Amino acid sequence: MISRTTHPQKQQHRKAKKSYSLSHESVQFLEAMRRKRHASSISSILEDILQAARRQQERAAVENAVAGYYSSLSRAETEELAVWGEFAMGEFPTEAA
Repeated sequence: MISRTTHPQKQQHRKAKKSYSLSHESVQFLEAMRRKRHASSISSILEDILQAARRQQERAAVENAVAGYYSSLSRAETEELAVWGEFAMGEFPTEAA
């Protein structure tokens, strides 16, 4: 008997078919991007746009978390980190110009 196995990776990348209403101007923009990038479909262009927006949002969240951490430090903690940073930078060889 032949057993059938499922491929979890393929199932995770399964796409959902959705329908959205867009302005004529947005459709023209997407079509122009599709032609410019030689993309196979407008869906692939929309996927690229959404992935870029998601990465930007994630990057902003990390930047906010880092900024929040550093702004929460006391003056003494900030000075200590600066000393450690100077020490660490001194451990790298300097490049001759």
